[in-house]
Amino acid sequence: MGDKNDEPAGRGTKFRRQNRKKLTAKELSQMDPTHRSKYLAYEDPPKHSSEAMESSQKRILEQKKADALKSKQATQVDLEKEKHSQLIGQLKAAEARNRLRVMRLRYQNNRAQEVKHLISCQPTAIKAVRLQAMVPPVPDRNSPGDELDKLQRSRVETILEDERGLTINRDIS
Repeated sequence: MGDKNDEPAGRGTKFRRQNRKKLTAKELSQMDPTHRSKYLAYEDPPKHSSEAMESSQKRILEQKKADALKSKQATQVDLEKEKHSQLIGQLKAAEARNRLRVMRLRYQNNRAQEVKHLISCQPTAIKAVRLQAMVPPVPDRNSPGDELDKLQRSRVETILEDERGLTINRDIS
């Protein structure tokens, strides 16, 4: 019952199909192409197929090299795109900072003009000086706070509150 191609079950090797009848090259060439392909499907590959395998392996290696080169170029393109987008972002940020700076300067100029106008519209010079002391047209960056001590401040306040000028008008006779 055992065929010569059958392996014993104990060895664990697979069954290998083969043609029972060996045909010569002449008989093979005379066969119908469909039958010939069926016959050759169960034959061992010919010796010259190793050359085909080598050329196939060579093509596969060339294809891998080409794919690696393409991927390397793609990563370079991606890096260039990333650098370009980063540069665009930096330019946009610089433009936004410049717009903010221009808006801030315009606001400060408009505010200074408005305060100067309010100071110039005061009915008396004393009121204009008071307003200018309280609300300066341009904030002084060097001295943000008062440099007067308590005694100096009280003297300035008495001078500013004196509407008749009794404190500063002196008769020299």
